[in-house]
Parts: sequence; structure tokens; C-alpha cells
Amino acid sequence: MNAADGALLDAVRSLRWPARRKAPAGLAGDHRSWMRGISAEFEDYRAYRQGDEVSKIDWKLLARRDRAYIRLSTEQTVLPTMLVVDASGSMAYPSGTLEKWHHARHIAIGLASAAHNGRDPVGVAVASGNGAAHYLPARNRRGIVHRILALLSTVEPGGSPLLAPVFDTVARRHPRARIAVVSDFLGDAEDLLQIATERSAAGREMHAIHIIHSTEMSPSQRPSLVVDPEEVRLKRPITDYSRLRYLENFGAWRDRLARDWRMAGASYTQVVTNQRAPQAVRRIVLPPETGSRA
Repeated sequence: MNAADGALLDAVRSLRWPARRKAPAGLAGDHRSWMRGISAEFEDYRAYRQGDEVSKIDWKLLARRDRAYIRLSTEQTVLPTMLVVDASGSMAYPSGTLEKWHHARHIAIGLASAAHNGRDPVGVAVASGNGAAHYLPARNRRGIVHRILALLSTVEPGGSPLLAPVFDTVARRHPRARIAVVSDFLGDAEDLLQIATERSAAGREMHAIHIIHSTEMSPSQRPSLVVDPEEVRLKRPITDYSRLRYLENFGAWRDRLARDWRMAGASYTQVVTNQRAPQAVRRIVLPPETGSRA
């Protein structure tokens, strides 16, 4: 773990990732479950039915109304969280510093820490072009965040791997999990959206974290030649006219991507590399309507 990794973990040490939907019932945890039971957090009453435990009857209410009721409350549960991280060639930018990849790696580590801080199992799967398998199933054991950090530190982004099959495999292996995709979405974005739509319709929580390098938002105004990082034979000149067209098309594409993911019932967050990772992680896990819960 380097100094930047340590500073990131220190910055998000107290941050938790609350569920945006009621989570499937499971082990006791911090999130509101679909299931209703007899926990400490009261929500409603229900008339006593045959088979209910007599010990759950509200005896004071029985004395007032001459009818038996039991107290209902929302059970609290854990929410497994899986991070699907894009390590394709387009994330290896700029080639000298890999700043885009390292920012994505920090976002993933920060999200893993926020999930684990809430006692949630957390894991990671990486789509990379070097053929290596990078996968850790969701676990809540001590040290899992550092294992994720160590795994991501070994990844070298490159090639043009498909992200959707990794996403689909994770969804099948972890059917109850909240899944966050950390990517620049320059690959099989339509297939990713289709899987996210199906999962969201089934009541699962989906997140798209869109990583963008600051120079992608504002390319150099000097004429230059750009190379496709996933297909080096593709080269395009950047002139004043093509720069303007690029900015228009790139902006429209980002707007469409955000709209499509949100219409699918998922969360979409754009993260630019000149934004500090701890603040970006906070925006993802605590959107404006819940920011006061930080």
C-alpha cells in the first residue's frame, strides 16, 4: 500500500454506504430489509394471527382495545456489494502515468471501504486484457478491503476486454448483491446497460461510476494526432473543427449515458480525474438527498 492509498483509506474511514432500496433479508446488518419482523425499530402494528408468538403481543394495547396486536418493525440486514472494474486499454491513459486507471482504482477502493464500514460483505471483479483472472467474492471478513487494494495494485490495464460478461457473471454469482461498475464505458456499454436494467427491475441496486480524464473533458487546443488506446492503428487528427465536434458529441453521449442508466432505475455518477477521490466516493454513496447522513 502506497501513501496515496493510505491517505484515501484514512479519508473514508468513517464513511458508510447506505442502501438506496430495501435490501433482501439476510444476516443482521445496517440496511432496511424487505422483511418485517420484531426488531427494535418500531414501524407498525398487525392484528395477532394464529401461529404468532404470544410473547410478541403488545399487552398494553390489548388492555386498551380488547384485541391482540403484535408490533411490526423493519428488519435490518447486510447488503453484499460487488465492484466490477474496467481495466481495458482506454483506462490506461495517459500511458506515462496511467492517471485514469489509478483514479478508477482509488474510487473502487473507497467504495469497498464504505461498504465494509457498514459491515457489508464486499468483493471485486476486474475485466482486463492480459488474460489474468482478477476476482474476489464478497466477504465481510477483516482485511478484505486491503485484499481488494492488493489485487487492484497488481492489475495492468490494457487490451479491449468485454466488461458485460464479467458483470453478468458477478450478477449470477451474487444474486442479492448491490453492484457498482467502475468504467469509462467506451466498450460494450449497451450490453452493460441491458444487464443493469434487468437487475434493477428485479429490485437490485445498480451503480454506474463513469471515470473521465480531465483532458477528455477539455482536449488540447493545439493541433495534434490522437491514438485509440485499445486499437493503436486507429489515429485521428485533432483540429479546431474536430475538437468542437468532439466536445459536442462527447457531451451528448455523456448526457445520454446518464439518462439511460437512471431510466433503468440505476444510479449514475460522473467522476473526473481532477476531482479528489474521497469527495467523489462521498458523492456516490451519499447523494444530495442523503448527504446530511454523512
